[in-house]
Amino acid sequence: MTVVRTKRYLLAEKTIDRDDIDDLIGWLQGYPWLTQGPLVKEFESQWSGWLGRKYSLFVNSGSSANLLMFYAALLSGRLPNQKVIVPAVSWATTVAPAIQLGFEPLLCEADWTTFGLDLGHLQRLCQEHAPGMVIMVHTLGVPGQMDAILALRERYGFLLLEDCCPAHGSSFEGQHVGTFGDLASFSFYFGHHISTIEGGIISTDDEQLYDLLLHIRSHGWAKDLDPEKEDRLARSRGVNTFNRPFTFYHPGFNVRSTDLNARIGLSQMRKIDRVVARRIENQRVYEERFRGAPGFHYPSNDRGTTCSISFVALASSATHRDAIGEVLAKNQIETRPLGGGNMSRQPFWMDRYGSQAYPVADAIHQRSFMLPNHPDLTIEDVNFICDTVLAVKPEA
Repeated sequence: MTVVRTKRYLLAEKTIDRDDIDDLIGWLQGYPWLTQGPLVKEFESQWSGWLGRKYSLFVNSGSSANLLMFYAALLSGRLPNQKVIVPAVSWATTVAPAIQLGFEPLLCEADWTTFGLDLGHLQRLCQEHAPGMVIMVHTLGVPGQMDAILALRERYGFLLLEDCCPAHGSSFEGQHVGTFGDLASFSFYFGHHISTIEGGIISTDDEQLYDLLLHIRSHGWAKDLDPEKEDRLARSRGVNTFNRPFTFYHPGFNVRSTDLNARIGLSQMRKIDRVVARRIENQRVYEERFRGAPGFHYPSNDRGTTCSISFVALASSATHRDAIGEVLAKNQIETRPLGGGNMSRQPFWMDRYGSQAYPVADAIHQRSFMLPNHPDLTIEDVNFICDTVLAVKPEA
């Protein structure tokens, strides 16, 4: 007789807990500054120190972080062209800025092992198009093959962007993802590794790109620059002293976050190492249980550490995946496909460029399912979820 549990297993659980809320309430009772201010800078500094990069810029979402990365690259004057390679398997706002800002996006097939960029296809695209930029995703925390990707960057000279929105704490050969590219984005959305309610951050070691980000985060003005840099810039453009605070050097956005969000972020930073460790532990249990299971395949990188927001696997077929979904629903276990699947199957892409077949990306689009991974899950919970899925055998 099968025992069905009544406990619900959500894909994402809140990471902002009672301690975070109590801390926020205590801070608010001091009637502090709420919009972007000193706590934003403090949060940015703590994040940079934890990640291992020189500069970080806090914004209102991971999607905004991606948008600013594309725009800073465009304004930098470093791109020989506006061709950009984007992952076939990714998220809408990993790809959307390329369209919104007038780039020529080129889809790259997914790799069967990591679900990231397929290295063979990436190289062929570089040979054929000599793109000015490549954006990659560490898919659900699985690190890409960074040595090979960096070798291609060295050979072809493209600017490299890392979308690490689902990958805080993942590493390749001991080095944090988000420290390999020219720019890297992270998300602090609900259910991600840490949360600021809504929020995202861009990290870089490049001072010029960082200064551009400071401009375009806030309208295009120079208020957030180092005062000496702002003074030199204003003098070089002959700006009247009275007008200087409201002089716009670039057509920017307003995607700032607030000190309120940063206060939550600072509270979350006190537990980020514990959160990362628990997610890594859960991921390893999933991988051990699914390793060699007939009819299943999951992404991995044996040269790195995966810290995921959800475990993802492929069923043997779409029919098998649907059967798994039914059993998971009966057992109160939430699931969904991986991200947006193959971006070329999404209406926003097909309307502009038509549908394109990529065998691996299509398999992920049709057969992927995600399973919960968050710190509130026990190892017993993870094993129960695995037992539930692995009991659904592929059709003969």
